[in-house]
Amino acid sequence: MSDWAATMADEPDIRIVRAFDAPIERVWAEWTEPERFADWFGGPQGEVPLTSVAMDVRPGGAWRLTMYAGAARQELRWAGEYVDVEPPSRLSFTITDRPEAAVFDLVTVALAALDAERTEMVFEQRGGHMSPEAYRRAAEGWGGFFDRVAQRLGAGR
Repeated sequence: MSDWAATMADEPDIRIVRAFDAPIERVWAEWTEPERFADWFGGPQGEVPLTSVAMDVRPGGAWRLTMYAGAARQELRWAGEYVDVEPPSRLSFTITDRPEAAVFDLVTVALAALDAERTEMVFEQRGGHMSPEAYRRAAEGWGGFFDRVAQRLGAGR
């Protein structure tokens, strides 16, 4: 774990545990391949143009994308840097929708094969930069994103 990650709070602001009906390699690909990530990151209320996605999936590599959210199509520019990359079981990266403010949270995704066709994901987001209510709304948003991942994996994409 990097020094940066070690400075984050011990308790996550968001923690979601989810099982997917897919092998670990397919779940890993949802997090690390631009075409897949762009399809689910916006959830049911957002759109991420593939042309806006850049992912250099290695420690120190940058990522970015633009999401158009909700009926008003609010433009959100997401960005961050990969901290830990251990295929196919662990990924951590910084994340912000305010790159100009340089205020980042840390997301950690731990994947474990439950068997050959099922994978458990433990998702955590730390940072403490938002109010508890904002983290609650963010957790709901991630839940919608992960519903889309489950649909994608169930469709055999």
